[in-house]
Amino acid sequence: MINWSVILSIAKTHLLSRFKQTVVAALGVTFGIGSYITLVCFMTGLNRMLDSLILNQTPHIHVFNEVEPSKKQPITYDKALVSGFNIIHSIKPKQNQLRITNALPLMQYLNKNPDILSVVPQVKTQVFYKSGATEISGLIIGIDPLKESRFSNLDDYILNGSSQSLLNSSNGILLGSGIAKKMVLQVGDRIQLITPGNELLSLKIVGLFQTGIAEIDDSRSYTKISKVQQILMQPKNYITDLNINLKDIQQASRIAQEIATQHHINAVDINTANAQFETGTTIRNLITYAVSITLLIVAGFGIYNILNMLIYEKMNDIAILKATGFSGIDVQYIFMSQALIIGIVGGILGLLLGLGLTLLIDQTPFNTEALPTITTYPINNNPVFYLIGILFALFSTFLAGLLPSIKAKNIDPVSIIRGQ
Repeated sequence: MINWSVILSIAKTHLLSRFKQTVVAALGVTFGIGSYITLVCFMTGLNRMLDSLILNQTPHIHVFNEVEPSKKQPITYDKALVSGFNIIHSIKPKQNQLRITNALPLMQYLNKNPDILSVVPQVKTQVFYKSGATEISGLIIGIDPLKESRFSNLDDYILNGSSQSLLNSSNGILLGSGIAKKMVLQVGDRIQLITPGNELLSLKIVGLFQTGIAEIDDSRSYTKISKVQQILMQPKNYITDLNINLKDIQQASRIAQEIATQHHINAVDINTANAQFETGTTIRNLITYAVSITLLIVAGFGIYNILNMLIYEKMNDIAILKATGFSGIDVQYIFMSQALIIGIVGGILGLLLGLGLTLLIDQTPFNTEALPTITTYPINNNPVFYLIGILFALFSTFLAGLLPSIKAKNIDPVSIIRGQ
């Protein structure tokens, strides 16, 4: 039967007798784990920030009508020409309405789906923003302020004013910061719009928003749905887009395909809309985890080298232990215990070091015009990272101590004593 109290006592004595080497080995684990925690928390926090910057602007499913060429051209209806070889130049797409047919009944139907969290209607149209002699082409989006503030992240990007201000104003507009900067406008000013019908409309700026994406900030604005319907001279059931948020984003592709098939309409899921960006995120995550694991492996090699040298220095002690009745497995357990003690102490200190550094980074000011709502560097303090860190510390030190301990187990005490 193994006497663990004796084995741990001897392991402790060995570690304390070579205190400097023990400290160096523990620090190797500490800095390895600390660097891993700091790097992975910072990089995943940064990736999450970049993801949210793009994905917050994209609904889980976007439903809309798209102008497409006719699948069957008029000439194909003439049976006499079906077998012939026809050449047609300058085929034009058929006249499609951008509105969603039966949008209100469709919204009611989708809201009954248990997988769908919300269905938010929008009306979009191209306009020209005019202030003095300056004209900028852009897109104005009619929204329901209550639904947008509840189910989207629009309020997170509003610099001045709020979506509530838009709700309380019958003639208000939320303007992109890029447009306001180019036209030298601010909250409370009025901006003129040239509508698709070539009419001039004046709206009051009740808020400015900035997403950090220049393409959006330099062209987009928001107002009430009723105001855009008025601009287009359309009835209240005129809806051009439906933004759908799901309870489980992983179901987006399946549900989008079902909507497109059942209702004969375009439905694009968030993964398809951001496929290129998702690829970049995956690559960044792979690099983050590859560098993090490398740091842990380097720390493990440091422990291996130190324990290996410790065995050579403790040859006489090993011979004496075996000569006094300790078995080879007892000697192996002694050196394995040393490795695990180093791993536990170094791992705990590494977690504390990583936590301290991440908290420091999280309080470091980070100011950029592209991301006005973010004031400090992003950190993702996921407890899973800390669990992985301590488990890897124990695993790496276990492997680092395994080979030296096997070597110590197989040492012949007689040959060592003879050599002395």
